[in-house]
Amino acid sequence: MKWVVIVGGGALALVAVITLIGAFVPRDHRATSTVVLRQPADSVWKVVRDLGGVPAWWPEIKESVRQPDKEGHEVWRQKMSGWDVPLIVIESAPPQRLVTEIDTSAGGAFGGTWTYELTPDSGGTRISVTEAGWIGNPIFRFLSRFVFGYYGSLDGYLKALGKKFGEDVRPVHS
Repeated sequence: MKWVVIVGGGALALVAVITLIGAFVPRDHRATSTVVLRQPADSVWKVVRDLGGVPAWWPEIKESVRQPDKEGHEVWRQKMSGWDVPLIVIESAPPQRLVTEIDTSAGGAFGGTWTYELTPDSGGTRISVTEAGWIGNPIFRFLSRFVFGYYGSLDGYLKALGKKFGEDVRPVHS
């Protein structure tokens, strides 16, 4: 019984420390990852802009389904491992810029935007994806900052995009 109390108390202390540290991690964060693909901007744009086709090449997204528009903006529901992420297309300027935002109108523990910027680069295309996000829960802030990192999803997306075009890319952070 003594060991159960010690282990239980230790687990509670760990959660308390993680929560305390997470409370001091800023709620908002910004991260940008960039790669250069040997593809023309129009080709990259077609893949990036096809939100319904993302599950075919990015394993993290299990399903992407168009929903009814909201206030004149496209809405998508993307199913990831463990949760659904409702996205609103805020801006679409082919073939240079796409901005999506997590729809938090029904609540949510996190939110923010992903801004995709495509620019010509030596006969190919430089694509930068910037996440300007926020995380409400201090435990999730701790995990995001110190365990998963802010660049994990961005890098995963860009590596999968490169693979879609048969290219091995290494994202650069800024």
